[in-house]
Amino acid sequence: MLLALPIIIPLLTACVCLLLGHRARLQRALAVLGACGLLVAATTLFVRVWMDGVQILHVGGWQAPFGITLVADVLAVLMVLVTALMHLAVTVYSLANVNARRQRYGYFAFLNVMLMGICGAFLTGDLFNLYVWFEVMLIGSFVLLVLGGGRAQMEAGIKYATLSLLSSALFLAGVGVIYGITHTLSMAHLSQRLALVAETDPWLVVAASVLLLLSFGLKAAVFPLYFWLPASYHTPAPAVSAIFAGLLTKVGVYALIRVFTVVFPASDYTLNLLLIIAGLTMLFGVLGAVSQSQIRRILSFHIISQIGYMVMGLALLVSPGPATQRLGVAAAVFYIAHHIVVKTNLFLIGGTVRALTGTERLVQLGGLLNQVPWLAILFLIPALSLAGLPPLSGFWAKLAIIKAGFEAQQYTLTAVALFAGLLTLVSMLKIWNEAFWKPAPEGETASENSGRRKPPPRRLALLVAPSVALAVLTLAIGLYPQALLSVSQRAARELLNRRGYVQAVLVPPEPSEQPELGDDRS
Repeated sequence: MLLALPIIIPLLTACVCLLLGHRARLQRALAVLGACGLLVAATTLFVRVWMDGVQILHVGGWQAPFGITLVADVLAVLMVLVTALMHLAVTVYSLANVNARRQRYGYFAFLNVMLMGICGAFLTGDLFNLYVWFEVMLIGSFVLLVLGGGRAQMEAGIKYATLSLLSSALFLAGVGVIYGITHTLSMAHLSQRLALVAETDPWLVVAASVLLLLSFGLKAAVFPLYFWLPASYHTPAPAVSAIFAGLLTKVGVYALIRVFTVVFPASDYTLNLLLIIAGLTMLFGVLGAVSQSQIRRILSFHIISQIGYMVMGLALLVSPGPATQRLGVAAAVFYIAHHIVVKTNLFLIGGTVRALTGTERLVQLGGLLNQVPWLAILFLIPALSLAGLPPLSGFWAKLAIIKAGFEAQQYTLTAVALFAGLLTLVSMLKIWNEAFWKPAPEGETASENSGRRKPPPRRLALLVAPSVALAVLTLAIGLYPQALLSVSQRAARELLNRRGYVQAVLVPPEPSEQPELGDDRS
C-alpha cells in the first residue's frame, strides 16, 4: 500500500479540490495538506527502499508480467522524493502567486492530477502504463498551461498539446513494435526477451528503441525537438512555470534512462546517437539562453542546455568500461536531482522579481541589489549552482559528468560541456547585471518601482519561503555532496544490474528465459 500512496494522495487531493468548487480557502488548505502528505509518503518509501531494497506492488494480486506492477527502486523513489519536495514548495508559492479566480477554476486540482501522472510514471513497471501516466500528466499540465485564458497561454497550450500528442503517437508506435516482437510490455520481461530478439533481429530492436528515443526526446526537449519549450514555459503563472521547469522534462529523461539501461540491450548505434544529441542539446540550448532578454525565456533555454548534460551521462554507456558506465549513469542521476531543485528555485525567484517590479524584461529592470539585497543573494545561489561554481551542488554535478566524459575518452563532447558551462555563467551574470547590479531605469528608481507594487508582508513571505528552503537545500548538497552521490551511485548500480531488477519483479523468473543475456553491463 505504501508504494501506491504517491499516486493515491494526489488523486484524492485533486478529487476533493474539485468537489470543493469555488471554496478557494478550503482548496488552499487542502492543497498544502496534500503536498505535506505526499512528502511524508515519499520520504517513508525512500527509507523503506534504501533499507530493504526494491519494493514491488502487484496490483490486484496479478503477478508480473500479466498484471499492473509498481516498482520502486532507488532511482524511482529518489525522483518521487524530489518531486514531493518541489510540489510542496510550489504549492506554498502558489498561495501568493496564483490568484483566487484560477484557484476556484481548479488550479490545485489539476496541479495534483499532473503530480499523480509524474509519480505514476516514476513508479510504473511496464511500458503501457508509462504511456497512461504520460497522458494523465499531459491532461494536468495542459490545463495548468492555459488556465487564465490569455492569448499567449492559449497559443503556447496548442503548441504544447500538439507536440505532446505527436510524442504519444511515437510512443504507441514503439510500444506496438515491441509488443509485436516480444508479446509483453513488462520492463523486466522485456529485459529478457529483447536480448533474445536482438540476437536474431538486432535492427528491429534498434528501430523500436529509436521510436521511443524520439518520443521521450520530445518530452525531454532534446535537440532538435526542443522548440516547443521556450515557446511555452514563459506564458503561464510563475508557479506553473516553476513546476514545469523542474519536473516535466525530467520525466522524459527518466524514461530515457530507464529504457536504455533496463529494457533495451546495448546498442552502439543508439548510444552514439545519444552522444550527438547530448552535445547539440547543450550547445543550442545555451546559445539560445545567451540571446534572450527576459528572465523566464533565458531560464527556459537553460532547461534545454542542462538536459544535454543528463543525456550525456546516459550516452556514456557506450564506453566499454563498467566503472565508466556506472560513473556516467550516477552523474546523470545526480544532475537530475540537482537541476530539479535549482531550476525550480530560479523560476520561483523570477516570479518574485515580477511580483516586486511588475516585469521580467531585463531592459526594464535595475537597482534590485540596493532595494532588495536578500533577493539578490537568493538569486545568486541557484544561478551560480546552475553554472557549476563551487561549493554549490552544480559544481559536483558538472564535475561528475566531466570526469565521466574524460574517462570515456569523449573529449569533443566534454569540451562542449565545458563551453556550455562557461556560457551558462555568462547568461546568469547577464541577469545579475541587468536586474540587480545596474541602476534603475531613468525616470523611475527601483525604490519607487518596488514600493508601488510591493506585495503585502504575508504574501511576500509566501513567495520567499520556498526559495529560501530550496537555496538552503542547494547549499547543503554542495557542502555535503556525499549523501546524494551515494544515492546516485546505488541507483546506477541497480540500473546496470538487469538480473537483479528482473529477479525482483518477476516472481519467479521464467525458467525458459535467460536474464543474464540482458545483463551485459553489470
